Amino acid sequence: MKKLLIVTAVVFASINTPTLASDVGVSISIGQPGFYGQLDIGDFPQPQVIYRQPRVIERGVSMQRPPIYMHVPPGHAKNWRKHCHKYNACGERVYFVQDSWYSHEYVPHYQKRHRNRQGNDERGGDHRGDKRNDH
Repeated sequence: MKKLLIVTAVVFASINTPTLASDVGVSISIGQPGFYGQLDIGDFPQPQVIYRQPRVIERGVSMQRPPIYMHVPPGHAKNWRKHCHKYNACGERVYFVQDSWYSHEYVPHYQKRHRNRQGNDERGGDHRGDKRNDH
């Protein structure tokens, strides 16, 4: 009987207690360790890729559009058919960049480039020392 009361109490408490974890939001942006998604290669030299040829899931993909570069968790590139919809990239030619290249080459370059842009934006505004807040 005690076990039934304890189980009932636990179930009742879990139903009526708000879930705090659902209120927590985590945001990781491009250029940070742990980011997965499409990369803007821009002025980078040829990135180090996992496969020499781009992966294509759907037939009839336009060769007019340039291929896209993705940084994905281990296993997503290997099972791309299963994961491409998460990245909205099933109908694209996709190259997967190596994690080490992303971490050691792309992230530092991306952060430096965007740090410089922020500095230029702040210096380009009002010269009374006020920082612009429009980015």
